[in-house]
Amino acid sequence: MFKVLNEFYYLDLDAIEEYIQIKDPTSNMPLSGTPGETHLNVIKYETVKMMLEVVMSPGEDADETLGVKSQLSMPFKLAFNTLLNKKLIKSY
Repeated sequence: MFKVLNEFYYLDLDAIEEYIQIKDPTSNMPLSGTPGETHLNVIKYETVKMMLEVVMSPGEDADETLGVKSQLSMPFKLAFNTLLNKKLIKSY
């Protein structure tokens, strides 16, 4: 879990796994070939990986007593809000 502005969040690994899989357009089920084989959307995989690196990277600790004056970087805001919107991170 990690804390952002007095709220705890966690990574939903099952949601991430489902999000990056390539689905069969006719059945909306993951593509399957041989047993144990998974097809991944490389663009989604790399983008999610990069956003997670931004969110999980050790940055400056924000002084929570400053409240609104506390500043988060634009890459952090974009990555965090996108992951939250896609339900890949969830509030605890």
